Amino acid sequence: MSNLGAFSMWDLFRGEVESQMRTLTDGLLALESGGPAKEHLAATMRAAHSIKGAARIVHVDVAVTLAHAMEDCLVAAQEGALALNPEAIDVLLSAGDLLARLSTLEESAVPAWVENQTSVVDHLLSQLNDVRTGKTVAPTPPPPAVPPPTPVVSRAPATATPDEAAKPALPQAASSVPSASVVPVAPAGPPAQPAPTTPARTSVGTDRGIKVAAQALNRLMGLAGESLVQSRWFEPFSESLLDLKRRHNEINDMLESLQSFAEQSPEGAVKLETVRRKVQETRLWAAEQQTKLDAFGLRSAGLSDRLYREVVASRMRPFGDGVEGFPRLVRDLARHLGKQVQLEIVGTNTEVDREILDRLEAPLNHAIRNSLDHGIELPDERVAAGKPLSGSIRIEARHRAGLFVLAVSDDGRGVNIESLRALVIAKGLATPEMAASFSEAELLEFLFLPGFSTAAAVTDISGRGVGLDAVQEMAKSVGGIATITSRHGQGLTIQLELPLTLSVLRTFVAEISGEPFAFPLVRIARVVKVNRTDLSTLEGQQYFSHDGERVGVVSALEVLDLPGKPNWSEQISVVVLGDRSTRFGLAVDAFVGEYEMVVRPLDARLGKVPSISAAALMDDGSPVLIVDVEDLARSVETLLHGGRLRGLGRGEMTQVTRKRILVVDDSVTVREVQRSLLQNRGYIVEVAVDGMDGWNALRAAPYDLTITDVDMPRMTGIELVSKIKADPKLNVLPVIIVSYKDREEDRMRGLDAGADRYLTKSSFHDQTLLTAVEELIGLPE
Repeated sequence: MSNLGAFSMWDLFRGEVESQMRTLTDGLLALESGGPAKEHLAATMRAAHSIKGAARIVHVDVAVTLAHAMEDCLVAAQEGALALNPEAIDVLLSAGDLLARLSTLEESAVPAWVENQTSVVDHLLSQLNDVRTGKTVAPTPPPPAVPPPTPVVSRAPATATPDEAAKPALPQAASSVPSASVVPVAPAGPPAQPAPTTPARTSVGTDRGIKVAAQALNRLMGLAGESLVQSRWFEPFSESLLDLKRRHNEINDMLESLQSFAEQSPEGAVKLETVRRKVQETRLWAAEQQTKLDAFGLRSAGLSDRLYREVVASRMRPFGDGVEGFPRLVRDLARHLGKQVQLEIVGTNTEVDREILDRLEAPLNHAIRNSLDHGIELPDERVAAGKPLSGSIRIEARHRAGLFVLAVSDDGRGVNIESLRALVIAKGLATPEMAASFSEAELLEFLFLPGFSTAAAVTDISGRGVGLDAVQEMAKSVGGIATITSRHGQGLTIQLELPLTLSVLRTFVAEISGEPFAFPLVRIARVVKVNRTDLSTLEGQQYFSHDGERVGVVSALEVLDLPGKPNWSEQISVVVLGDRSTRFGLAVDAFVGEYEMVVRPLDARLGKVPSISAAALMDDGSPVLIVDVEDLARSVETLLHGGRLRGLGRGEMTQVTRKRILVVDDSVTVREVQRSLLQNRGYIVEVAVDGMDGWNALRAAPYDLTITDVDMPRMTGIELVSKIKADPKLNVLPVIIVSYKDREEDRMRGLDAGADRYLTKSSFHDQTLLTAVEELIGLPE
């Protein structure tokens, strides 16, 4: 097949199908929801016609036949010969899905695929003929069970890394629910999977996308940031020339004062005049050079600023690029559940970093499925509750205070707060007394816990308690926050507050131990000056009161393990970090101010630097470290539970003799259950979120025992045990493995690695875990 530049004809066919399928799908969904028939029928008919033409060019006869049959149906609808009901639209969407799947294949794989899909194609052609002639669509047996449907939003972006580009497209939802008198429509085989789409950004003209490696774009981003920083160095040079000019004036004044002495000697007068002339020439030259330097500096700064902004803009994409598959998802899942739901998307032109947009696919998918399955009621229930027959889901994206704010809301059942409180107690996550004191916002935070679900039963759509956990984890992974608000009987809203871009970070810089440290602005609750006299102590922890809230405060020098002594006067500068669930104050030496910084990743050879996430450059070119607030919070928690924090201005650390245990598990629920059991027995318990975090903690502080899970990211429990037993300083440390895996081979694998005990997680419900701990390290002292 001939090539056209760098693109083959098959590449052009693939691009044509991707583009036209978006038009086709949007038009069909708009027709079903009651949009202007004439306008949408014309658009969908043209899309089918374009696909047919592209297929004919690459000689794929089956695609030509299918697209032609779809075109015939749409032309008949244009002429008023038939009305496209939901069942007919099901058939047209299924045919489009098959064409989209075909376009994702390699050209060499097409003949074998066509032969394998003959029965599916024949059945679809029969159904399309029934649609065109106005017949009832022939019934078909339901397709095999498929995983929960997810939207086609994950695609290899123009700047995708190799790993991102290799991700397979997720299956599109397939409608399968009949109405009272219509049978479900489905192809006689696995549902067709549409191609991943890469929508082009639209503007007045037509933008042509090109592929650029993500690493190259990141390097370009770094260079643009450095260029911007370098351009700001002209300002000090300009100030130095101004200083030179001031010195010239001083010299001139001194020469004037010597005038009377020079007049007494003709030779002295000549020399004085010569010096005065030279000074004047030098002054004029300096003024001329300053003017040139100022002009050059302005041009350089302007050019660097434009380059910087263009590179930042190249990483941005409209939010609408990431949500094109959701109208189809909502439509198909609503039909599957027997519900009527309208999806409204607001803010599609809101710009957001391409990496954040790609990461939003799974959280949005989970949030929408949660609303469809748990939130929106069945039509009869909605009518009984005095609501419209059709439910609504709204996705809204906007910019606010330098952040990208995304809200997913529905008008469904909402959350019954008292039922949620009872469920928290029933799951053993809080005592009745503690649960009674929780506010509504605190109770709703439990919905983010892994494995926590309010669903009475698990379905193929939701109910396993993994959805909202994925939403929160995504938000945290990019330095944002997720919150839930709900009104019982009126609906629920999930809101994400995320940075606009991961390459440029808005930060607040503070000085600690004579060095600048940058804190992501999105993680800062406030910055305050606190009088020493306003500090109080409760249970060994210092705090101050602000707006009626107690805020614990710790020294940044101590948490970051930096040398030097705090430079505090009668007032202490405090950066308050965290969100509603975790908030603490960090006492720093001084505030520097707010800055936008180009994020530079740390060298991979450094490994994970405790409490530090990345680096950047200040305006004067000096380096600054960016604080990892999540890691910092864990360090504070470790010091607090270990009783090893010094008070602000106090002397030595408090000595603690109780036994200290490190719990390593990637499940927050399991960690908290183990912590609660062991703390109630009297042990000091600290936690790590995975094997790597646990390994860093073990090297940083002494422990009497480690309890670890097996399956964890970054470093498994088996790898952690092996490292502990191979380290000459740690090999005597007792280790207990606690895992869901209860097979004998799993137990032997853990013991062979060096674990002293291997328990299953059912041991939480009896004395097995506590007995094992006491056998290994004894009772807490």
